[in-house]
Amino acid sequence: MRWCAWEDTHVSLMPGWQPNPRYDDPVFRSVFARLVTHYWSHDCFLAANEILDGMGALAGISAILVHGRYDVSGPLDTAWEIARAWPGSKLVVLDDAGHGGEGFAAAVTAAVDSFNAS
Repeated sequence: MRWCAWEDTHVSLMPGWQPNPRYDDPVFRSVFARLVTHYWSHDCFLAANEILDGMGALAGISAILVHGRYDVSGPLDTAWEIARAWPGSKLVVLDDAGHGGEGFAAAVTAAVDSFNAS
């Protein structure tokens, strides 16, 4: 499936990155491609700026957003805009990560631990 090949290519720009082996399954690839293309073709079922316009509702709820600098699937500017619009949030950028990777587990664990410590 060409969609999955595109996903495999753009999900990380890190050298040596390999997609999850589940993407080798033709049934999984077909279902994944159908779901993702349906979702995106309907603009994620959201109105323009719906998420950013509603961020004030999260005021008072602390959050730590963890994002990979090399994530081309969800560009860093999107995470930055959300963090800027969400009172009480903090953006942690992983310089050596894309749309996941080894550093994510440690960063998310540190974020959760920081909430437990407060």
